Amino acid sequence: MPLLDIKQVRKVTITCSLEESTAIQVDQYAAFVKCLPDEVVNKALEYTFGKDSDFQKFRSTDPKITSQLRIKRPATMPTGARRGPKPANHVAAG
Repeated sequence: MPLLDIKQVRKVTITCSLEESTAIQVDQYAAFVKCLPDEVVNKALEYTFGKDSDFQKFRSTDPKITSQLRIKRPATMPTGARRGPKPANHVAAG
């Protein structure tokens, strides 16, 4: 049995705007609990969603919504593209 229980979670990058005072508090809270600001936002939202019984009822109705999040998609590599530096051209001295 492994000593560590590691949960793999899928993360996405989104773009959102916060009021300046909220952004400052997120940074301050992250420093307070010694974690990244992203983790503060994620946990605060998880907590809120879990505590809001009206939201839980809404979710149970299986609402069909159109996502309004601006999700940043990872750049895709064109077919045949290589990562890293180009190979050097070796010219034989002669």
